[in-house]
Amino acid sequence: MKDAIRCSIFAKMPASILKNFHFMQINNFRSYRGITPQLGDAVYIHESAVLVGDIVLGDDVSVWPLVAARGDVNKITIGARSNIQDGTVLHVTRKSATNPDGYPLVIGADVTVGHKCMLHGCTLGDRILVGMGAIIMDGAIVEDDVFIGAGSLVPPNKTLKSGYLYVGNPVKQARVLKESEANFLKQSANNYVELKTEYLAAY
Repeated sequence: MKDAIRCSIFAKMPASILKNFHFMQINNFRSYRGITPQLGDAVYIHESAVLVGDIVLGDDVSVWPLVAARGDVNKITIGARSNIQDGTVLHVTRKSATNPDGYPLVIGADVTVGHKCMLHGCTLGDRILVGMGAIIMDGAIVEDDVFIGAGSLVPPNKTLKSGYLYVGNPVKQARVLKESEANFLKQSANNYVELKTEYLAAY
């Protein structure tokens, strides 16, 4: 059975990914209902992270130790150059009669998700920093260029407007981002692209 799963995963992986596959354990990737996570180019996934089912990772994404991502009852999409840091949980909301599309999890490009966050069936735009321990709930929408403070709770179906710092439980709009903070959103993603490239080169 394990050999069959291994062959299925290899068959679905782009050739550009196979050259880096030696640093991953086979248990990193688990099919669910015949769907296996799909990786872009130059992706780094730590050996202790687990990805299940319908998950699509863009180029230069990094997934760090002890991340759990389950694309089982809906889909997870992570955009290019985004990083998902240690201990974060990613999940989705199933489709139902009252919510025909459910809530997939969509993470845009150049997003930093800090340590031990929980993202559940929400939508994040580009250039966002989610502070350590933050929780973003079902149906929430975070627009581009947003900074979410550590430990914040974004309630279901709430929209965070572009260009602001948000903090608190429940989260509240604190103020307009400073220029230095807005610039750091992209820089944070770049920092992690450089870091994961160093990790890949070390194997």
